[in-house]
Amino acid sequence: MPSGSALSHPPTTPVIEAGDITGEIFSTDSLRSDAADTTTVDPLRLGILASASTGTFLAGHVFFSNLWWKGEPVPFRFEFMQDWQYALGADKFGHAIFPYFGTDLYREALEWTGFNRRTSLWIAAGLVWSYMTYIEVRDGFSRDWGFSWGDMAANTLGVGWRVAEEYVPALSAVTWKVSYWPSDAWRAGLYSQIIDDYESTYHWASIDPELFLPASADDWWPDWLNLAVAHTVEDIVAYDGSGSHAIVLALDIDTEGFGVTDPFWAGVLRVLNYYHIPMPAWRIGEGVGLR
Repeated sequence: MPSGSALSHPPTTPVIEAGDITGEIFSTDSLRSDAADTTTVDPLRLGILASASTGTFLAGHVFFSNLWWKGEPVPFRFEFMQDWQYALGADKFGHAIFPYFGTDLYREALEWTGFNRRTSLWIAAGLVWSYMTYIEVRDGFSRDWGFSWGDMAANTLGVGWRVAEEYVPALSAVTWKVSYWPSDAWRAGLYSQIIDDYESTYHWASIDPELFLPASADDWWPDWLNLAVAHTVEDIVAYDGSGSHAIVLALDIDTEGFGVTDPFWAGVLRVLNYYHIPMPAWRIGEGVGLR
């Protein structure tokens, strides 16, 4: 099923040493409320965010109506048969990653209005999950799609992962990202939007290798350089289960590792870090080789 709805470390992500990962997972410190984490909401900022959210929702409805929901509505139905054949299930990665992005971005926007960090996170999680549920229900009235429990599970996983990072800091060791590289199918005009072409889509998990290197690695390994692995698919016909999976290994630029302290530019780099900047990569699949 389609996933397009628009990962990086939270801005206060602790540095986790390799030997401390287990301890961090079971640390009670991450479960304590911050007494200084108070809420003082600015009505003007909240109004700006509410207006922007309403406009984005309406624009998204128009966009998805033209992309996925064309034609006459049908009685609500569930889709089971094609759910995992479609794009070989690659869409489920998108259904997890984009709600993660949305939860993280909306949390930051709510903090900007004055809500405290954890209140912002839980409100963001509820809003993003509700919006994704709206999309799935709308799919249920579409002739081409149908309501997908697999999509809903992936949506919930993405939102839930971002919430869990707040309480289990070790989960932030992985930075989730996406990237697009035009496939032959895209170049041939088989898709109207690149987000619908899963051969062009790469879902990445990026990790700082210093977590697993000796402490002396801090002296020579750049803070902005990670290692990453991605999933994509090859030679698919979207609905019939044909094609194959591929894994891509690559270096990854962590834009949050540049050490920028200016709030505006640090925020820009945080958002940019949702995207994997093209780097030399090794593809493992039918087209094995250096890319």
